[in-house]
Amino acid sequence: MEERRYPEGQGPSQEEMRRSNLEIVTGVTCPFCGCLCDDLEVVIEGGRITNVKNGCAYSLAKYLNYQRERLLKPMVREGEELVAVSLEEAVERAAQILVDSIYPVLYGWSSTSSEAQRLGIELAEEVRGAIDNTSSVCHGPTVEALQELGHPGCTLGQVRNRADLIIYWGSNPLQSHLRHMSRYTIGAVGRWRRGREDRTLIVVDVRKTYTARVADYFIQVEPNKDFELLTALRMALMYEEIEQERVAGVPVEAIEEVAEILRGCEFGALFYGLGLTMSSGKNRNIDAAISLVRDLNRWTKFVMIPMRGHFNVAGANIVFLWQTGYPFAVDFSHGYPRYNPGVTSVIDILSRRESDASLIVASDPVANFPRRAVESLLENPLIVIDPHRTATAERADVVIPSALVGIECKGTAYRMDGVPLKMKKVVDPPPGCLSDEEILHRILEEVRRLRGE
Repeated sequence: MEERRYPEGQGPSQEEMRRSNLEIVTGVTCPFCGCLCDDLEVVIEGGRITNVKNGCAYSLAKYLNYQRERLLKPMVREGEELVAVSLEEAVERAAQILVDSIYPVLYGWSSTSSEAQRLGIELAEEVRGAIDNTSSVCHGPTVEALQELGHPGCTLGQVRNRADLIIYWGSNPLQSHLRHMSRYTIGAVGRWRRGREDRTLIVVDVRKTYTARVADYFIQVEPNKDFELLTALRMALMYEEIEQERVAGVPVEAIEEVAEILRGCEFGALFYGLGLTMSSGKNRNIDAAISLVRDLNRWTKFVMIPMRGHFNVAGANIVFLWQTGYPFAVDFSHGYPRYNPGVTSVIDILSRRESDASLIVASDPVANFPRRAVESLLENPLIVIDPHRTATAERADVVIPSALVGIECKGTAYRMDGVPLKMKKVVDPPPGCLSDEEILHRILEEVRRLRGE
């Protein structure tokens, strides 16, 4: 069917909708990144999505291509080939693998609903395995730092309405979170801010990114020197003398000038990405950033928010936390939750070859993990629950196709600022494809049956 597009600000007429069996679903939340933009309008024609209004290029691509590379039938590995089977047989095989294992790992969880995440934790406890989400390889240092020092944060709505100073540190939203700047920061028209002319933008990065090109102030920091620059900013903020001429490649005069701008704002917001969490220092970089924001609150109002990637990775941390007391890398092998990042995180478990089975939900570790971890993952039985064909699914022993959250099934997700939003179902999934939540519920019930509970 030919995809039909409409000019910006326009849509099909009522008569056209009636003739073509069109439906427009409004107030749709986008299941792509941590912005969770909830103002999308999805046009459906003949049961298929044909257009999306208000979405960014990434959102449009996801909605218009959600049917590509789909897994449509449950499969189990027989010899060297994956063979199509019934859903019941796939669930039974997956449950048997988990019951027979001594120490399984359950990984992914950042691109599915919070309801599925809750069941995943219940399943991990039942089989005494380790469960981890993708924050262990992205914003894990953020979570560790917040546990130590707290989180001086707020909602994105507060930033939109109040902030006159925006900092992006180690983040390039013009290429990673396409509507973040227009919807929440420098391009947004808030209650007390008129838009770009009412706000100042500072970008700190190791290179001149697309976001840096539109900044009022660009600070080019040397790679892996973020901690030093943050410390120098704190010193300048307190009017302490910096004896060096340059810190982290930045002239002291520029540091002092930026410190003066920070002190003089009415409401500032620091958004930081993997450039800060995955460079040398990691959680200590976030410690220094939190301390900087804490110092700034002596003069003005300042907050900080991490730029989360997957649409529900923040939800994974939140659900893990209120279910187990820990945000990621949770180990149930002793019958109770233990937390020790670097030991109980999945990459470390796999690298030490301690696991003997894996369940991967809405993730593709074969395409992303270090080689040693991938080799360990593939040496043992592997279960994959995913809507799409991935490198991990191609190597799995059990593959169960699922419905796409926010497109083919509903659920809950948490925005990067911790605000929960409902995801809508806009079209039906392929026949036989259930939600992650329903699949995990069936596996959990089968595990309990096999264990005689």
